[in-house]
Amino acid sequence: MAFKTQDDGDDVMGEINVTPLVDVMLVLLVVFIVTAPLLTQAIHVNLPKTAETAPPEEKAAIYLSVDAQGKVFLDKQEYPVDAIENELKNRKAADPELALNLNADDAVQYGTVAKVMSSIERAGVTKLSVLTIPN
Repeated sequence: MAFKTQDDGDDVMGEINVTPLVDVMLVLLVVFIVTAPLLTQAIHVNLPKTAETAPPEEKAAIYLSVDAQGKVFLDKQEYPVDAIENELKNRKAADPELALNLNADDAVQYGTVAKVMSSIERAGVTKLSVLTIPN
C-alpha cells in the first residue's frame, strides 16, 4: 500500500491501471468470436457404432423400418413416408401406451430418417427406441 507523506518528493499512485486488462479481454473476445463458428461448422462427424441394447420388455412394440431405398415399413407392411403420421396417430388412438422400435438402414439418406422421426413426434408417440447392431 502506498502512502504519500509531506516529505516525499515522488508522486505515488494507489490506483490500478485497468487499460491492459481491458485490452487483454477485448483480444480474447475477438479470438472467441472468430474461432467459435469455425469449430461448429468444420467438424466432420462419423457416427459411432453402439453396443447392442434391448428394448424394455413391457409389451410388444411396433417395428418401423426404413430400408436402403428409403421405403418405410410398419410391422412389415409398406407405407409411403407421408402416410406414416396418420397411421401412427390411428394406432396411438387405439393404444395410448404405444411403443415403437425404429430400424433404419445404414445406407438410407439422413433426410428420410429425419422425416420419419418428425412424423413419429407429430403423431404423439413418446416411447421410441432406435435400434442398432453391435460392433
